[in-house]
Amino acid sequence: MKKLVGFTLLLLLCACDSGVWNNPYPASAAGQSVFYTAFTERPKHLDPVQAYSENEYVFLAQIYQPPLQYHYLTRPYELVPQASAAMPAVRYLDKNNRPLSDTAPAEQVAFSEYEIPLRAGLKFQPHPALAQDATGKPRYMALTGSDLKGINALSDFAQTGTREVLAADYVYQIKRLAHPDLHSPIFGVMAEYIVGLKEYAETLKQVRKAQPEGWLDLNTYALPGVEVVDAHTYRIKVVGKYPQFAYWLAMPFFAPMPWEAERFYAQTGMRERNLTLDWWPLGSGPYYLSENNPNQRMVLTKNPNFSGEVYPAEGEPGDKEAGLLDDAGKPLPLIDKVVFSLEKETIPYWNKFLQGYYDASGISSDSFDQAVQVNVGGEANVTDEMKEQGITLSTAVATSTMYMGFNWLDPTVGGSSERARKLRRAIAIAMDFEEFISIFANGRGIAAQSPIPSGIFGYREGEAGINHYVYDWENGAPQRKSIAVAKMLLAEAGYPDGLDAKTRQPLVIYLDTTASGVGNKSRLDWLRKQFDKLNIQLVVRSTDWNRFQDKIRRGDTQMFYFGWNADYPDPENFLFLLHGEQGKVSKSGENASNYRNPEYDRLFEQMKNMPNSPARQKIIDDMLEILRRDSPWLWGYHPKDYVLHHSWLHNSKPNKMANNNLKYLRIDTSLRDELRKRWNQPKLWPLLLGGLVLLAFGWWLWRALSKRENAR
Repeated sequence: MKKLVGFTLLLLLCACDSGVWNNPYPASAAGQSVFYTAFTERPKHLDPVQAYSENEYVFLAQIYQPPLQYHYLTRPYELVPQASAAMPAVRYLDKNNRPLSDTAPAEQVAFSEYEIPLRAGLKFQPHPALAQDATGKPRYMALTGSDLKGINALSDFAQTGTREVLAADYVYQIKRLAHPDLHSPIFGVMAEYIVGLKEYAETLKQVRKAQPEGWLDLNTYALPGVEVVDAHTYRIKVVGKYPQFAYWLAMPFFAPMPWEAERFYAQTGMRERNLTLDWWPLGSGPYYLSENNPNQRMVLTKNPNFSGEVYPAEGEPGDKEAGLLDDAGKPLPLIDKVVFSLEKETIPYWNKFLQGYYDASGISSDSFDQAVQVNVGGEANVTDEMKEQGITLSTAVATSTMYMGFNWLDPTVGGSSERARKLRRAIAIAMDFEEFISIFANGRGIAAQSPIPSGIFGYREGEAGINHYVYDWENGAPQRKSIAVAKMLLAEAGYPDGLDAKTRQPLVIYLDTTASGVGNKSRLDWLRKQFDKLNIQLVVRSTDWNRFQDKIRRGDTQMFYFGWNADYPDPENFLFLLHGEQGKVSKSGENASNYRNPEYDRLFEQMKNMPNSPARQKIIDDMLEILRRDSPWLWGYHPKDYVLHHSWLHNSKPNKMANNNLKYLRIDTSLRDELRKRWNQPKLWPLLLGGLVLLAFGWWLWRALSKRENAR
């Protein structure tokens, strides 16, 4: 009985405590400048020479510091210096290495030489690989098995060190693209452009055969196309005129790597302890990886040696009014720590966001109706429930395109005949992608008018940018042409009411896709209904990814569903998908439709190496007119990303090309602590009620036992 009374008193005492019981973070973290977010799967590579996926770049872009980056606020996307002191100076050379003018035609340019000056004072993060003893020699470069006893993480080393970032560190990283022990996803592309890289790779292969194990010192082997000019300047020599090379300089592939890192991690016993660059990066960016437990959480901590970058002072119209310039000129980063927690399921992630334990969140389909409402004008905003919590919505059109392609080699839907053009246009009108976006993407997308999404040079807003073969401009907006127009085009193509005018047989079109299973049935049914509008029979041939790829490579398709994410924000990266020399069947390129138009190809060659200018825009306009007339694709849609963030998170603006956005964010920690406490007060009355019931039951039981004892 005394225990029951004590339990009840404990509950009453708890009722007086106003603390938060469900906080997943330690109480000591209150008031700290920490950004809380989540990841769904562990990154496979954290070595910048091998990583190339989005879930890896979330970390790498904060840790490493390439020469260039994308301006955080301005659109279209614009390259600006990051580690470099200025934009690279480009010099054009002929085949005899003689200088050419900046306006020299591309066919005269044999080489382009990029000279990159670095900012002075750049330093690497604290790291044991850079630690030195009292004599200035590396402290941890001759470790034995006994030295590594008890060492399982970088924090287990007693000493760390740093040094200045030099031009030689950037050159060393470029050499690593050809390292025989590494498999860089961009080596094939870069080997075609960086002078001598292909031959350099062969040299390193032979060296590795003679030296199968241990550290391969790349400093002892020269790469002709990359040279150190002085301590803070280096040059890269590429084949031909390739202005898109500057975009690669904004990727972690071209960030600095100290030779000490490879030598440190190459020591015996390191790999067995997960002490590798793939697990513990070494960079000069605003953050370093201080905790790596991919089964639970990963933590980025502010690099104490980072300096020289400030928050931008310019943006787009409306940025100032949105408060996005309030921190202009302040040193970056604005947040001291970033905590990534593993969340494999969307519902726990969403609930923790609503409780204030994550600062921002995407929106899954399950949570969309709870989070977003769309007005009659098609504009999305947060629901009243979200507004009450101060949650706001940011949207951005992704630099990607989802499309359905026609195989140009197919006798029915392919080719440049007027009959085939009209057939493709009829299908394009009938395929209501606005409806598709509304039903299957919760409105998160915009119907495409061409391969180029917004935010990329060449995209035009308004009436000037519509596909007038499929849309009319009515009341200030594009309006899809009627099915009557589509049926007329179908009849002119020789298929009145979906029947072949000669054979009177129904027109059957085959769509190859990897979509299968219950989850995709509704989408495939929707596609069939679109073709039913024209009385065309659509036969869906679902298969696995490998088989699908084989059919695409051989050209054994009529129609197929595909998508493309931009490697860099240049129209060339989208328009090359329809360049004849990129034909999948003939050239094993990325032109899966095998589309070929001599005039389009001529304009592409003229446009691809031009700087952005009115002249380049005019050529792009002419190219898009050809594509819209020929209709080798159903242009599909450009996905739109939705991000929710709490009122205490500032400077959040979607940037679909930059991955190093965390350094710009700012947290109002006092507001966050206050709202978390308000939203997560424990409801104790069920416990109190249960305690009282238990107490009453105990009292009843005590009385019953007392009566039995007295009766005896």
